[in-house]
Amino acid sequence: MGPTRWGICSAGKISHDFLVALKTLPPEDHKVVAIASRELSRAQKYAQMHNIPKAHGSYAELAQDPDVDVVYVGVIHPYHLPSTLLFIQAGKNVLCEKPLGMNAAEVKAMVRAAREKGVFLMEAFWSRFFPASEKLRSLLRQGTIGDVVVVHADFGFHLLTIPRCAEKELGGGGVLDIGLYCVQWACMVFSGEKPESIVASGFLHETGVDKTGSIILNFSGGRQAVLNYTMVTQLPNQATISGTKGIIEFPHFFWSPVQLVVNGKNEEFPLPPPSQQLNFPNSAGLCYEAEHVRQCLLQGLKESPVMSHADSELVHSILDEVRRQLGVSYPQDQP
Repeated sequence: MGPTRWGICSAGKISHDFLVALKTLPPEDHKVVAIASRELSRAQKYAQMHNIPKAHGSYAELAQDPDVDVVYVGVIHPYHLPSTLLFIQAGKNVLCEKPLGMNAAEVKAMVRAAREKGVFLMEAFWSRFFPASEKLRSLLRQGTIGDVVVVHADFGFHLLTIPRCAEKELGGGGVLDIGLYCVQWACMVFSGEKPESIVASGFLHETGVDKTGSIILNFSGGRQAVLNYTMVTQLPNQATISGTKGIIEFPHFFWSPVQLVVNGKNEEFPLPPPSQQLNFPNSAGLCYEAEHVRQCLLQGLKESPVMSHADSELVHSILDEVRRQLGVSYPQDQP
């Protein structure tokens, strides 16, 4: 197989960072062949900036592009479902930004469609593919810190001035934008186990979306995840995994980790240097999920063994319950 030929859906900030990250990978393995935006001029601007051969003025044109193997979907949250279904129905493999859907029902609809069409689909939880995250999973399998008892994670920045974070019609809200990173982290550490109970408490913004929240996930055997997120202020943005024989710490940006500390011993995982300025911290690390997608496609897989369809469905079922307890609903929640 030659290079994995990428199509990019949207010309926004995260798509820019994904494109920059792809450039850190061997060009014989990854090639961006097309980009689409609802405004042709934006697609053309990005095509020029990133040396992309084709610019499309609609997502439908990208879906019908015969040169595209897999589409990266970087549109805002409410458009994940229609965009992803468009590409799936056209027979394209899809890597869709998180949250995969606005709720668990949307996730199930996408998974069902992908299985019916026989294409690859993965939610872009890039956190799971960093070398530091791989090292964490290896340490947990080896029992380095014994049995995990408590997981802590927090994620917080000043985000309420950004419309897509604050406006309900744009899919705003803390749990769908940043809190879900904490949830997926706990689900990964506890190996995809469903929590026995979920407790959520928080505060809503004047627009009706959640701005601050705390989530407790209680697992069998007295194990617990304690998760905090906010769009009001900056938090330490750390994670810890405490076991019966020790502790693993992620002292900075646990969702894009380049460092971990195991029982006081520090290990660092430098990122590849980006060739252009990035919009988000550590987003050169988007290259790891891109390479994972390529390896899945080379093996003929239709879902990732690291971020499976079941993993996405579990995370989103938890998010649904968190939103229910907080009192946050979206038009997409209506039957």
